[in-house]
Order: sequence, then structure tokens, then C-alpha cells
Amino acid sequence: MIATVEWKDKKVRMIDQRKLPHKIEWYICRSYKDVIRAIKLMVIRGAPAIGIAGAMGLALGAFSIKTSSYEIFIKRLSEIKKEILLSRPTAVNLNWALERMMRLALSLKDRPVSEIKDVLFMESKKILEEDIELNKKIGEYGKDLVPDEATILTHCNAGSLATGGYGTALGVIRAAHEAGKKIKVIADETRPWLQGLRLTIFELMQDGIPVSVIVDSAAGYLMRSGKIDLIITGADRIAANGDVANKIGTYQLSIMAKEHNIPFYVAAPTSTIDPQIDSGDKIPIEYRGADEILKIGNRYIGPKDAEAINPVFDITPSTNISAIITEKGIIENPHENMKSFILKEENSWTR
Repeated sequence: MIATVEWKDKKVRMIDQRKLPHKIEWYICRSYKDVIRAIKLMVIRGAPAIGIAGAMGLALGAFSIKTSSYEIFIKRLSEIKKEILLSRPTAVNLNWALERMMRLALSLKDRPVSEIKDVLFMESKKILEEDIELNKKIGEYGKDLVPDEATILTHCNAGSLATGGYGTALGVIRAAHEAGKKIKVIADETRPWLQGLRLTIFELMQDGIPVSVIVDSAAGYLMRSGKIDLIITGADRIAANGDVANKIGTYQLSIMAKEHNIPFYVAAPTSTIDPQIDSGDKIPIEYRGADEILKIGNRYIGPKDAEAINPVFDITPSTNISAIITEKGIIENPHENMKSFILKEENSWTR
């Protein structure tokens, strides 16, 4: 598995996912503004990975603040945090990671500023390490939902490239494969950025897991033909009622799965749960530019002046979800059980 994002010589470097699968190239971030650009330009994507990158970006920003005054330092750090938070609005993991870093900085007001900077650096590394471990826990819980022989449909990329490592949806698939289950994977191509074709196929081929790609519009036919046993996706934000924001196209898969009595699972860490959002209707949905639809690479595939509507995410209602798989266990029938899970766990994680 590829290291998605990491520290190298006090710089943040990340795999430029725009270049995959044909070229593995590191994108070097020397400042927090470089991290913001990387997130906005899709150098790095996937909710957990964006959260990790944001934490590292805040640590980079802390190193850039030239003062020994705690008050001046914390004021500037707060401003940097707000700048990073604006880079992408839908994935809640970014806010979760930045809030964790700020709480730590605020708790150290009696320490020298130089020491606080080092502590924030180490905390961002800890967030990365924890993400890898909790993804493996998600995989351990989720593999029990996978039959001994199964064909799994997945959408977009929720693998090591979307996280600190191992993956959420692909973490479940990897764990099932490692347990000796005879699985095959079908990945939607996932327009317009083709994360399924470029990234998910790439990851699973590297792992030796049988995988095929389909165009997004073929999923319904394959479900009706009895060729899909279950669906597993990731998530970018989960509301308090269990509604899920994920890559555009997830909602329609959930409708077709429900129609054909196919289990529909979401795999995500608890940092993706946003108990402050009552329902999916209140989750902000990012829209991006027309060129992402009208072009592939640098080449237009449609009229240059065509209008395009490009929502990046959609909302899957909890009533369409069989279970949400987290590092703390499986939430079956989230429409009924999500709120009780949040109440049970609210003291074990902070936002």
C-alpha cells in the first residue's frame, strides 16, 4: 500500500492522485497554503486523508508563526485553521482534525511557543498513525458481513489513498481477502474524476484482489442480473440520523440496492460522524467547475461552452443503508440505531 500523506524533512508530502495510476509523483507542501492548494486541486482526496492533511497543514502553519507570545501565536493559528477549513466543505474529518489540533494548542498555554509547535507536529503524526489502526479495526468488523464467496460493488475510492492507509470500504475488502474469503470486486468508474477506475482498480490490482471496472450506469443492470452480492462505500460525512454524504452516485446505488434486496454498507471512522448535523439535508454539498465534466485531462470531450451541473457529493438516506461499519463496531439499521450509538459513544470521542 502506498503512503498517501506523510512528513518528510519537516515538509508534508503526498501522492499526487491526479497523476495515478500512470505516474507516482510526490507533491511537496512547504507551507500550509501548499496544503490548502493540494486539497482544493484534488492532489489529495478522501475524507480521512483530507483530515490528516489538514492537521499536518496546521502544524506547518504553526512553524511559520514568528513570535514567542502565546496570545499572538494562538490568534494566528486560529486564523490559519479557518483558512484550511474552507478548502473543502463537505467532509467533516477536516474540521474534526483541525479542532483536535486547536484544543491541544489551547491546553498548552503555559508552555513555550516553540514547544507547542513541536507538540502539534507530533500530534499530526499521531492522527495519521491512529487512522491506519482504526481502518484495520473497521476491516476486522466489516469482514464478518462479507460471505465466504461474494462479488462486492464499490463506488469511488475509499482505500489507502483516501485515508492514512489500508482504507475504509477497501479496508473491509482487504480484511475479507486476508481472511481467505473468495471475493471479487466490481468498481464503478466514478465520473468525473474516475477515482474508481484510476485509484480503486490500481490499489486492488496491487493487492492481487480480483477486480473489474464498469461504467457507472451499468450497476443497475448487474444488480438485476444477480451479479452483485453486496455494496460497500465510504463516507464523507454522516449525520446524527445516519444519513450519509458520499461521492455523487452513491444515492442512486442505494436505491437500486434496496430495490433488489442487496445489502448496502457504509464503512467510515467515527470522526466522519457529525452529531451536530440532524439530517443529510443540512450537510453542505460542494459543487465544482464545469471543466471537470466537459474535459478528460486537458482535452474537451464536449462543447467548450456547454453548461454543466457538477455536485461532488449526494445524500443517501439512512433508510437505504443496511449498516454503518466503524472502528467501534457495526451500527445495524442506522435509521433506528444511529442516535443511540452516538449517545453511547459521545464521551469516548470529542469533536
